[in-house]
Amino acid sequence: MSKWECRVCGYVYDPERGDPDNGVKPGTPFENLPEDWVCPSCGASKDSFDKLD
Repeated sequence: MSKWECRVCGYVYDPERGDPDNGVKPGTPFENLPEDWVCPSCGASKDSFDKLD
């Protein structure tokens, strides 16, 4: 599973960790995040993220 980085603030979404503070369980791929999920650091939308290689 790939990590994704927010272009606005640099937050990296790691699917192995998920985003438990916002109801996203560990093991959740970025593609499976709810459409209304936002960056927990700055509030940017999913389309503000780039896939990291």
